[in-house]
Amino acid sequence: MTIESHGHEHELEPQYGLPERLPAGENILWQGSPDFKAMALRVFHVRKAALYFAALLLLRASLVLADGGSGVDALFALAWPLPLALTALAALTALAWMTARTAVYTLTDKRVVMRIGIVLTLTFNIPLRTLKAAALRRGVGNIGDIVIELAGPDQIAFLHLWPHVRPWRVARPEPMLRTVANAPHVAALLAKAWSNVTGAAAQSDASPAQAPATAVVTPLIVPLDTALSRNPSRWQASPT
Repeated sequence: MTIESHGHEHELEPQYGLPERLPAGENILWQGSPDFKAMALRVFHVRKAALYFAALLLLRASLVLADGGSGVDALFALAWPLPLALTALAALTALAWMTARTAVYTLTDKRVVMRIGIVLTLTFNIPLRTLKAAALRRGVGNIGDIVIELAGPDQIAFLHLWPHVRPWRVARPEPMLRTVANAPHVAALLAKAWSNVTGAAAQSDASPAQAPATAVVTPLIVPLDTALSRNPSRWQASPT
């Protein structure tokens, strides 16, 4: 088993975001956490939920007015659904905040470490040599997601990773560094570290013409919305 998992070590971790101190000779290249605002909007869809509840409330008030009710009647009709909607939005926002606050992603020159979990804290240690492919989905302001596809039979359960996992990849879950700041830079560091560990150069299977305007193609990293969704091989490694 090449993917290690550690539980309940958050409060005792000897080094921030890591279950144990790094061995001599291994260095941290980058460390960060998800962006709360992007997590709330892109992962937990708070804005979409707010629009949905607003539409329902508007429809309810409109039906009351259409039946001959007054404005006061319409307001009374919203007396109980409005607090429920606000409670749901507050719960989603709180969940996004706790998810972003408790998650720490670490990239070293040997591995990717994901410390995640709100109530049950887990740490997943993913050696770079076990990476088969990676992809970058770039959002607004260089905040983006980095998807990792694992090689070999070792996988991490979807529910153990959620929401730090690519959506709808249940059979073979793909860990995802969600809403990280300066995602293109982190993706470039990941590609370089992978090449240094494996001694191979990763070739993207997407040409610049295929890539969307918001995607940045780097070695090992391919644009999520083009080649990654079409080509199962993602990229091919060639000796340097």
